[in-house]
Amino acid sequence: MPRINLLPWRSEERQRRKRQFQLAVVAAVSAGFLVAFLGSLVVGGMISSQRERNAFLRAQIAALDGDINEIRGLQAQKQRLLARMAIIERLQRSRPEIVHVFDQLMHTLPDGVYLTSVHQTGRKLEVKGIAQSSTRVSTFMRNIESSEWIGSPELQLIETKSGTGAGGAEFVLTAMQKGLEPETDSLPGARKRRPGPRTEVAP
Repeated sequence: MPRINLLPWRSEERQRRKRQFQLAVVAAVSAGFLVAFLGSLVVGGMISSQRERNAFLRAQIAALDGDINEIRGLQAQKQRLLARMAIIERLQRSRPEIVHVFDQLMHTLPDGVYLTSVHQTGRKLEVKGIAQSSTRVSTFMRNIESSEWIGSPELQLIETKSGTGAGGAEFVLTAMQKGLEPETDSLPGARKRRPGPRTEVAP
């Protein structure tokens, strides 16, 4: 006689498929977490490596900035040394000129004119003296104008005084020394030139 299976096989099949689905979901979620964890590890490693590269680059940039500042300092020092060398060279060349200036100044004196002082500041000469007349002062200025080492005379003051030993007038005039090179202010790195020492010569 035939047998009939009366067990609830459909319900069991449904439960089996449900368990398989749950296991698949759990496996998928676990795989997702695993992939996310591994991805975070990889990204974290990349970020850490990039941070190390950035730190290395910052250190190298700081070192290069220090080298650049040092080079700039050396260049500025070089310019200062070149300016000093130029000034020293110019002073060396101008040393014999002052001798010519005062020698020429004495040779331009006409009779009846006596110098009481000569001051030099840079290229400018300030001459004070006593003349028997204003005509002799004019002659003195013409002689300066035609001089090789002195030029551009300008009369600043002439005053007649009866108490002068020469019995004439006291005068003050200025002149410019010739033969000097232009000021070194235009040289690269040169400092502003200070006025030269004042030189006084008594007649």
